[in-house]
Amino acid sequence: FLDDLRHAQVLIHVVDSSGSTDENGKETKNYDPINDIEWLRSEIHSWIFSNLLKKWPGILRRQMVAKAAPITVFQEIMSGYGANRRVIVRTLNRMDGLRIDVSNEEAGELEIPGYTRPPGKDTATVAQSSSKGLSFVNWTKKHLHVFVSVFLDERFPTVIALNKIDRPEADRNIARILRKYGTQVSGQQPLDGIRPENIVLTSALSECFLKKMEQQGFVRYSPGDDDFLTNDDDPALKPLDDRIKDRLEDVRDLVLFRYGSTGTQEAIVRAVEALGMIPVFPVLSISNFGGSHGGGDKIAGAPSESGASGTGGGAFVDCVLVRRGTTVREFAKIIGGNIDRYYAGAETVGNIQLGENEPIVLEKNNIISFKTTLAK
Repeated sequence: FLDDLRHAQVLIHVVDSSGSTDENGKETKNYDPINDIEWLRSEIHSWIFSNLLKKWPGILRRQMVAKAAPITVFQEIMSGYGANRRVIVRTLNRMDGLRIDVSNEEAGELEIPGYTRPPGKDTATVAQSSSKGLSFVNWTKKHLHVFVSVFLDERFPTVIALNKIDRPEADRNIARILRKYGTQVSGQQPLDGIRPENIVLTSALSECFLKKMEQQGFVRYSPGDDDFLTNDDDPALKPLDDRIKDRLEDVRDLVLFRYGSTGTQEAIVRAVEALGMIPVFPVLSISNFGGSHGGGDKIAGAPSESGASGTGGGAFVDCVLVRRGTTVREFAKIIGGNIDRYYAGAETVGNIQLGENEPIVLEKNNIISFKTTLAK
């Protein structure tokens, strides 16, 4: 599964918060779910660190001979993990602010044959200068471990979905997990790569049950809702028998009223936020939010890795995820086709005209209708 991770942009780690399954997925009792959180991080870290360590002598030789910039070197090395220049720059910039204590014997030096470490070098400050174009030949194994850890934070942001919150055994484990990961100070290196805001409480079973009941016409429910409607609220819905009614009441009492939702929609939202992405809705009409052009030139013909594109009619047919800071004109280029070639302007809700260099901001101008010079 490690090789498959290279194609992921963000990870949602679903953890059994009830402790009713062990590390092999077998039913058990009183299993510590923190083990699963630590295990995933450790496996990915060890995988990348061991690969990097094998290549390190060659990396140092190239640095000593060619004097290549660290950003260039690391971008080439880490490209196999799907890392681009932006990820490497952020990783090295974050290392600039860390002072790495290598005074203990566990630091371990990274030497190469025929090379002697310059006398008097303070290896504890090497990482602080790593992205300023200086040599990293003085790095120790500890520096390399820190690099991998920070790289993982940037390349694979992780959302922890604490599942099975409706189980009575979950309360104690949730409290323990939040004590460990939910009290970290902002700005610090996140423990096991987990930021407090990326811990979400979920009940996937409740979500599946509600969606099934909605599809069969027993309830009216949408993902993320804090409640649902039944035949008592809307006579158009099918009446419930006692078995279904009891189960729905359990979902309402143990999940919706207690936590506000099943959490599944929230997990996806947090994943998008962790990527630093915002959803943008390109529409044909700003009045009714229709979402595609005729003639086969869909507005949201964006690359598949940038977002999702619908094919049906109605409002908000298309949604494209873009990075924060993307401008209106840059978004037109992402859409491509005639929108980019014949761009003549853009507007948002309220017929507000948008400038080409105006950044797209969530809930301000992320619903956009483009104008072109094509004759209608």
